[in-house]
Amino acid sequence: MRWFQISMMAMVSAMAAIVSAPALAAPKSGQHFDRAIFVIFENENYSSVISEPFFKELAQKGAHFTDFRAITHPSQGNYIALTSGSTHRVLGDMTTDLNVSNIADLLEAKGLSWRVYAEDYPGNCYTGDRSGDYVRKHNPFISYVGIQKSSARCDFIVNAKQFDQDAANGVLPHYVFYVPNMKNDGHDTGVAYADKWYRKQFAGYLNDQRFMANTILISTFDESGIRLKNQIYTSIVGPGVKPGTYNETLNLYSLLRLIEDNWNLGNLGREDATAPSIPEKIWR
Repeated sequence: MRWFQISMMAMVSAMAAIVSAPALAAPKSGQHFDRAIFVIFENENYSSVISEPFFKELAQKGAHFTDFRAITHPSQGNYIALTSGSTHRVLGDMTTDLNVSNIADLLEAKGLSWRVYAEDYPGNCYTGDRSGDYVRKHNPFISYVGIQKSSARCDFIVNAKQFDQDAANGVLPHYVFYVPNMKNDGHDTGVAYADKWYRKQFAGYLNDQRFMANTILISTFDESGIRLKNQIYTSIVGPGVKPGTYNETLNLYSLLRLIEDNWNLGNLGREDATAPSIPEKIWR
């Protein structure tokens, strides 16, 4: 009887552990994926990026685009375009406050979650230009007045250290916008440094089938180097993606439209509404 009681207690304890163990959040189903993770890098020509080992590996594992364009020079206008469907005449990297709709508005309207994970971000709705190797110009969401002036929404912009915690606890949102700092994005260090950092930070997640279930990882750049064509590296990796090289002419607005179309969000009525679509043939 004593053995039976101990066994029953062990069984109850084990069941309680299973119930309390963190599980990946049940994402809202999209047409092709249930979670999208963006990681944005800086200022590099396509030809240089595709020669780096980890970026090349991602291109081989997923959909890789050979004629993908940024929108403008310098950096900030591209981040704004990617998340709001227009540059809104942001022509430089100076501090800007924009009272415009953006992808966060569309996501929230459909009950979908989002979060910005920015390396070295000091928190507390920080609107300064720089803190350590964090720069505001690479974090477009803090420039949207509707987010910046709302403490509740601003709380969705967090230090990137929380990414690993959220992943471990199964609470990553539907839309992840990951902003490496000025070293890890290659801005101050070059693409080889960024490539090594990216492998160290994300290769484990890519190899985790449970983590990647119904998830895509979008790797892209804000702009090219000094080239008129403004061609940038972009790849999309995930279990639902058919590996291949695609030569359609696409741009950063195409990635915004991809998010809108996947969850039937509608659009922002700007360049996203007419952007060339990511081709359907990339999906399994």
